[in-house]
Amino acid sequence: MRRIWYDPHAAPYHAPSHPTGPINRYEAYRNIGMTVTLDEIYQRLYDVYGPQNWWPAESSFEVIVGAILVQNTAWNNAQLAIQNLRDADLLTSDRLYDLPLEELEPLIRSAGYYRMKARRLRNVLDHLHKHYQGSVDRFFDLDTETLRRELLSINGIGPETADSILLYGALRPVFVVDAYTNRVLKRHRLIDYDAGYDELQSHFHSHLEKGVPLYNEFHALIVRVGHLHCRKTPQCEKCPLEEWIPDGGICLPENERGNRRRGSRK
Repeated sequence: MRRIWYDPHAAPYHAPSHPTGPINRYEAYRNIGMTVTLDEIYQRLYDVYGPQNWWPAESSFEVIVGAILVQNTAWNNAQLAIQNLRDADLLTSDRLYDLPLEELEPLIRSAGYYRMKARRLRNVLDHLHKHYQGSVDRFFDLDTETLRRELLSINGIGPETADSILLYGALRPVFVVDAYTNRVLKRHRLIDYDAGYDELQSHFHSHLEKGVPLYNEFHALIVRVGHLHCRKTPQCEKCPLEEWIPDGGICLPENERGNRRRGSRK
């Protein structure tokens, strides 16, 4: 399978010096009350979990399909749908484009919202065939800004899905922000709780060395710790990031504060 990851036999990533210099960089963190840097979070998660070997796909087109099927569901559910498409030899732009919606829908039922997702896949396929003769390679020849703008213009593709396609399919250095990323940063008070997608993404772009392998691995590691610990109800005990819980406990909105005790430092 086509994957992007660090060599598991290589030494773990260690953050290089920042162009502005370490004093300015870490002073910036202190000025906004941060007690840990993104580099430190990455290193801790990598040391504990190792390389995540993500995203599992055999082609860039499969990444596009997977990014849509995984919307609002667990990866295992999306993976079952992808396997159905693979077994039917349909994981190419041309073959899936020729498949009627009523035949596509039952194949992707396991991913949930299968009728909506079938239409969203159709929207992508229509865009590819109308503008790029069905070629993902031609589509991905666009510069990053234009490619992202076109992805977002397709009905059913939002920022997270677009950036997943950019990072994992087109191999562009664009950090993916998902629910786990949102929780980890906000609960640890690393960013304002009202911060939106663009602000969260900008935070990663501003405080990390730019690069596809690092963004790939870091996002996958956040998903891992989020799945195990940073759930809707926080499970902070034995989390690799537990020592960096703020002194007052993790930050939660009003409707989650009944769970605050679970997220406080033991």
